[in-house]
Amino acid sequence: MSTVPDNILDAVAAGAYHAPHDVLGVHERGEGWVIRARRPMAATVTAIAADGAEIPLHHVRGGIWEGAAASRPDAYELVATYTDGPDYRADDPYRHLPSLGEMDQHLIREGRHEELWRVLGSHVRHYAGVEGVSFAVWAPDARAVRVAGDLNGWDGSAHAMRSLGSSGVWELFVPGLRAGTSYKYEILTPYDGWIMKADPMAQWAEVPPATASVVTESHYTWEDDEWMTARARRSPADQPMSTYELHLGSWRPGLGYRDAADPLIDYLTETGYTHVEFLPLAEHPFGGSWGYQVSGYYAPTSRFGTPDDLRYLIDRLHRAGFGVIMDWVPGHFPKDSFALARFDGVPLYEHPDPRRGEHRDWGTLIFDYGRNEVRNFLVANALYWFEEFHVDGLRVDAVASMLYLDYSREAGEWEPNIYGGRENLEAIRFLQEVNATAYKRYPGIAMIAEESTSFPGVTAPTSAGGLGFGLKWNMGWMNDTLVYFQRDPMYRSHHEGELSFSFVYAFSEHFVLPISHDEVVHGKGTLFTRMPGDHWQKLANVRAFLAYMWGHPGKQLLFMGQDFGQLSEWSESRGLDWWMLDQPPHRQLLDFVGALNRVYKEHSPLWSRDSDGSAFRRLGDPSWNPNVIAFSRVDHHGNTVAVVCNFSGEPLRDYVLDLPAGGTWRELLNSDAEAYGGSGVGNYGAVEADDHGRATLTLPPLGVLWLGHSS
Repeated sequence: MSTVPDNILDAVAAGAYHAPHDVLGVHERGEGWVIRARRPMAATVTAIAADGAEIPLHHVRGGIWEGAAASRPDAYELVATYTDGPDYRADDPYRHLPSLGEMDQHLIREGRHEELWRVLGSHVRHYAGVEGVSFAVWAPDARAVRVAGDLNGWDGSAHAMRSLGSSGVWELFVPGLRAGTSYKYEILTPYDGWIMKADPMAQWAEVPPATASVVTESHYTWEDDEWMTARARRSPADQPMSTYELHLGSWRPGLGYRDAADPLIDYLTETGYTHVEFLPLAEHPFGGSWGYQVSGYYAPTSRFGTPDDLRYLIDRLHRAGFGVIMDWVPGHFPKDSFALARFDGVPLYEHPDPRRGEHRDWGTLIFDYGRNEVRNFLVANALYWFEEFHVDGLRVDAVASMLYLDYSREAGEWEPNIYGGRENLEAIRFLQEVNATAYKRYPGIAMIAEESTSFPGVTAPTSAGGLGFGLKWNMGWMNDTLVYFQRDPMYRSHHEGELSFSFVYAFSEHFVLPISHDEVVHGKGTLFTRMPGDHWQKLANVRAFLAYMWGHPGKQLLFMGQDFGQLSEWSESRGLDWWMLDQPPHRQLLDFVGALNRVYKEHSPLWSRDSDGSAFRRLGDPSWNPNVIAFSRVDHHGNTVAVVCNFSGEPLRDYVLDLPAGGTWRELLNSDAEAYGGSGVGNYGAVEADDHGRATLTLPPLGVLWLGHSS
């Protein structure tokens, strides 16, 4: 007769006991040892020790078997026979120690486990010659948790997990499992109901619309040591950074991570960008969200291949000399029942107060940034992409929605912070922590904020009270510039301030100038279709826009399709209109972008001191001709580039402009050159300035000149 109470045996038999290892497995009893196992419907059960000794077990209750041993077997397997089926022999999951140590659990409780992905989730492990898979999940409100999947016919009662106490973690090691196993967690909630959840820490998932997690094991060997070593020695702020933003699924539909490597590298080489930025690649259930509603924060989407396939793509990009940025979405997550929402039956990852825990506009939930384990989940996730996938930067989505408690809420729909203000203090601390930790561990990376308000110190260091980002999207510049360029050139002279206003604040943060995916959807048209005039004028305006953008202080980002004048709005459901490159004017626009990027990279005044106001100088007087915007940039060695823009529709001849120095100013770039589809108006390759810097120029219509002067 077993010494275990019947009610506990019944709970273990049902897979509903919080401490199955306390009952199953091998345990000391009196002067001997007892082995217990759960084998419902078995005819006989025998434990076979490593030395071959057989220990017969007898049925106790509800499929629980028990047998006595004179000494503790170091290892054993269980052999069960069945009347109507084959024998089943397997190692016993319940004889193994936890895969998480006390220090891991302590760090999880404190919210300070910087490599959380190494201990939670599913992992192929080897213990004393035994290979299997460990499962660990944080579910502090659960009454019981078990693993269901391919390993047990999706009946998790055979694989109940043990609670590791106050850490809220549940754990189980299953011998004999391999990578490729699909699984979920069955969770007994505080309200006596079982729910099925994907693993929040899974590093791979089934291809949507399937939602199970998948055990994976990396076998990839990185070959980007040269890139990674060089990256650690430099800062993106004082390097050229021209970013091509793309949505992988619609860039060239049908290409996976590996298939995309060669054509993407060829394209970036041709066009001269320094970085590529992928819209979110973490797993997401709905393709129409573009990846911005994440269900698997640690799982690269399986739509395009395996995690190692993504590693291959990034490795190839690095070896070809291109940086990789990925969109990251810590601001909200979807309500899908299989994922994070009410994970263990109650609000866990989301803030329990809907005034702080729900984005009604987006139909999503907001993380509880004040909870240690939730903050840890997100901080470690950022580090995971740097560590495991060698990304060079994370563009953090919707930062403004995180910073303000009243974001998109009316009066009475939000609760002030403890000081009566509208700032989300917990989210601010989270952002400071993730930025400080990422820069500490991975020098040379970039944390980039999509932040649309005037919140102070977004790119100020955390030591000075700032948020600690390296770069911030300049949404004000984007809005003002697009509004200006949409105007007929006849009326632009009355709106010069829409462009020059950005010079007032251009050095208050470390900025990126974005023309992103958000600007070419939802009825906004494309960069090309926003421009006024006939087809030729639209293309001229696009070239002028881009030349002005690349010359303006700040890094650059351009969404796919805009560099060859895409006519139709972007849709994630179809590819780009690549056929347009068969039309010479659009081919010439792409050639111009290639020249723009190459000249930009070759001339350090255009990027080395982007955030230094003393390196910038406005040229000329707008009252002379408000259609002309001119300024100069200088590097640390005194080399200077002047950017002279004529946004009127007519050429301006004999235009007098005071340049920063006398002598010869080479025409580095002319957006109106015939090679790029322009009218060919220019200065024959150079401009001469007198000793005071005064020069007489010919300014092309809807054109921009870059003039270079060496010290």
